Amino acid sequence: MNVWHVITRLILGGAQENTLLTCEGLHARGHRVTLVTGPALGREGELLHRAHAGGYEVIVLDDMRREINPLRDWRTLRTLRKLMRSARPDVMHSHSSKAGVLARQAAWDVDIPAVHTIHGLPFHPYQSAWANRLYIALERRYARRSAAIISVADTMTRKALAAEVGTPAQYTTIHSGMEVDLFRNRPPRADEFRAGLNLPTGAVLVSQVSRIAPLKGHEYIIAAARRVPENVHFCFVGDGPARDEIASAVRSAGLEGRVHMTGLLPQHDMPAVMHASDIVVHCSLREGLARAIPQAMLAGKAVVSFDIDGAREVVNHSTGVLLEPGDVDGLTEAIAKLAADEESRNHMGQAGRHMCTEMFDHKLMVDRIEKLYRDILER
Repeated sequence: MNVWHVITRLILGGAQENTLLTCEGLHARGHRVTLVTGPALGREGELLHRAHAGGYEVIVLDDMRREINPLRDWRTLRTLRKLMRSARPDVMHSHSSKAGVLARQAAWDVDIPAVHTIHGLPFHPYQSAWANRLYIALERRYARRSAAIISVADTMTRKALAAEVGTPAQYTTIHSGMEVDLFRNRPPRADEFRAGLNLPTGAVLVSQVSRIAPLKGHEYIIAAARRVPENVHFCFVGDGPARDEIASAVRSAGLEGRVHMTGLLPQHDMPAVMHASDIVVHCSLREGLARAIPQAMLAGKAVVSFDIDGAREVVNHSTGVLLEPGDVDGLTEAIAKLAADEESRNHMGQAGRHMCTEMFDHKLMVDRIEKLYRDILER
């Protein structure tokens, strides 16, 4: 098949890793793959170098940006329409909100079936009512221009349908795949990473891997860090627009010696980070299904997460602790209890590893996506 994938930008992120693994998997199976993206701007790192090394065609459109800009967006739409009319892909598969709107419109205009993956819904309770109305209206409109919609978690489907986005028959849940063996096996770099933090003997390391941005919940972890035993250390892996603000909050709380901010790390260091940690937390207030959660479980780690979006589909009493969003008291208690109970951490970690090994295998993800394309073309 001739398959196009379109994503707004290739920063370090879950939707981007998902997209690259899909492109790589389809390319390895002999399909003709083209990946279209905007420039990887910002402090969150980039995955463009991996895309260019993938052996398939990569097109970078400078006008495709995350921010709404009518002139740039119109030029992007016009360019996508022209490129698709020339290449005539069998299927166009979009990712992320901006690309989902522009690429689905372009595909519709030139009569190409469109698939869209919901990695996280653009409407949520933490933004203004008018913004939500706009995004819901757009998602409804472009669901009608979609041959199929993929959700990375069942919760995404329920929320979208509750907002009258699409119909049940359009939706398929396909969990966001990852290279499971890289996370199941402890790399030597894990010991180096932990040693580099200069932790005291007997320290328990609690890590969050995410962009440092609004709604990612670092402030809740800082609040809990002030109240747990001093042998519990914390690690924030990542970068983003709120880095300076979070670093200032760490200093104000007097936690510089216990909260370690690594900044951006290469994608290939993530297995080492997970294995070096004793507990992995994810305190984001909105997320499709954070890849850090199954990655931690594959590494055999207990997880503490806020109960948002798809988290409850993998975090339960057997694999970790699920909390109400913003529950600092619960977060403090969960971290303190797990830090003091290595046996419970190990039991949870093994249960999580068993659950996630097949569920998040990227080969299974590509199998299911490939089958979905074929079903669409047969119809």
